[in-house]
Amino acid sequence: MVIESLVNPAKAEGRPWEMLFLGFLYASIAVFLSLWIFHDYASLVMVFLTVFASIPVVYTLIAIEEKKDTSDRSERLLLKEHGKALAVLMFMFLGYTIAFSLWFVVLPESTVSNMFNVQLETIRSINAGAVTSFSTGTGFVMQIFSNNIKVMIFCIMFAFLFGAGAIFILTWNSSVIAAAIGTFIRNNVASYAEAAGLGKLTGYFHVSSLGLMRYMIHGIPEILAYFAAGLAGGIISIAVIRHDFGSKNFNKILYDSMDLIVIAILVLFIAALIEVFITPALF
Repeated sequence: MVIESLVNPAKAEGRPWEMLFLGFLYASIAVFLSLWIFHDYASLVMVFLTVFASIPVVYTLIAIEEKKDTSDRSERLLLKEHGKALAVLMFMFLGYTIAFSLWFVVLPESTVSNMFNVQLETIRSINAGAVTSFSTGTGFVMQIFSNNIKVMIFCIMFAFLFGAGAIFILTWNSSVIAAAIGTFIRNNVASYAEAAGLGKLTGYFHVSSLGLMRYMIHGIPEILAYFAAGLAGGIISIAVIRHDFGSKNFNKILYDSMDLIVIAILVLFIAALIEVFITPALF
């Protein structure tokens, strides 16, 4: 695969920011191929194509992390090493999100409504559910936390069953977040630019920054938690293939994966608090 040869996952851990550009490239190619070949189904096909391009990198990265678990490193050092892999995945996710958001904003509205129709319908469903949710802050936190736990469980299941399967759920989330950011930018660029006395181009940059910040303040810890859970599920999946149940290496890998899942749960709870109490106060 030509695109796959552009990056070495082992070396990417030392320069994770490079994955931002790779993620942007994967998503952009997927957008144009889906519009060109599968125009009527572009909203889903662009997600699948992005996933297909990403799976070799993600699977190789998970295999590298599983191999680290069989070393003599302490648990603290192992978690630090996993942090490098999570940084690679996070930058790739941000690349997807920036690319999807960019094409949402710059492409014609008729094209965008077709290309993101499923994502926009998902956002409408989420907003409708939010209107009928618990009125208290604590109730809303628990509702969001509960929903995020469900997504985390899906990430673990997909990663365990398909190795790198969690990347599908996370790429889908990226496209939904991008649709929300793009909608925010399109709806507010004119009013923000006029109110601040900014030119249209400057207004785009200003509102784009606000849109990214609005969803990424709580979105980044959420996605980080999903990646941690997906990494745990993927590591267990590879361990099942490579090691016997009950062996010393398998038990160590299982213990390390449980630590990642516990950390993911704690981060998701913090993200829910941020989403309910901090993000609305800022925006």
